[in-house]
Amino acid sequence: MLNLERLRTLDALARHGSVSGAAEALHVTTSAVSQQMGKLEREVDQQLLARNGRGIRLTDAGRLLAEHAARILSQVELAQSDLEAHRGQVVGELRLSAFPTAARGLFPTALAALRTRHPALRVRSSELEPENGIAGVVRGDLDLAVVLDWYNKPMPVPDGLVKAPLLDDPAEVALPVGHRLADREEVDLGEFAEDEWITWGEGEFCHEWLMFTLRSRGIEPIVGHRAAETHTQLNLVAAGLGVCIAPLLGRHPVPEGVVMVPLKQRVRRHVYVVWRADADRRPSIRAAVQALRGAADAVGPVGPVGSVGS
Repeated sequence: MLNLERLRTLDALARHGSVSGAAEALHVTTSAVSQQMGKLEREVDQQLLARNGRGIRLTDAGRLLAEHAARILSQVELAQSDLEAHRGQVVGELRLSAFPTAARGLFPTALAALRTRHPALRVRSSELEPENGIAGVVRGDLDLAVVLDWYNKPMPVPDGLVKAPLLDDPAEVALPVGHRLADREEVDLGEFAEDEWITWGEGEFCHEWLMFTLRSRGIEPIVGHRAAETHTQLNLVAAGLGVCIAPLLGRHPVPEGVVMVPLKQRVRRHVYVVWRADADRRPSIRAAVQALRGAADAVGPVGPVGSVGS
């Protein structure tokens, strides 16, 4: 009989590609991972791992068993979801993430509501960029992730995930008070061809969106400064170091010395929450989505009601 925890260890190794990555995902030591794999190899009487330089790789037998392990663990998740739904209680542990401005703008209200309504539910939250949040849900490291895409650049959502809209998040351009366009009622992105931009980190989804959007307007962006957090960007704007795009969610209070001006393009981010389809019936998932939607209602317009499979 195959041991479920050892299959979980093999699955983590297959997903993360290293003993240290698997250990971090499983919240165990690297020696514990090695011990579990040693026991699993003895159980199946086949070599599952082989050395690959300083790391490891799965053998053909290891890859074969890892494919079965992924399906078995998915079925276990579905069984747990069905049992939790049958019991109808919001209990256990829930792991969720959000990109920084959503963590700031939604989590305090949503997580406080969950604690009040469902004291037997243990919630663990973290800040993660959208791509990392989605990857965490796919791997099973997270139960839900609050993610985003932009009106002109959708975020791919893998098969096997379900998503539900939370809100549309309007964005404006943040200018120093002395900027030549600071007194305008609205501006066009094309008017910032000579300005320095304060943007997100290289490779981040929002940074890539900004580069894509400006270049589609015939502008080769001049990037002066990078910062992950909206408030850091806004303080750099206040110091006169450039301009930035500032969505509404999580940006208040706007520092002195910054003027927010609407864009003619009506730029918006779409904020939504994703989870695994095989966990769809868990009452804790539904309770978390309800709490996140309640927090989103206080911020701005909510998208269409109901969850949409992707």
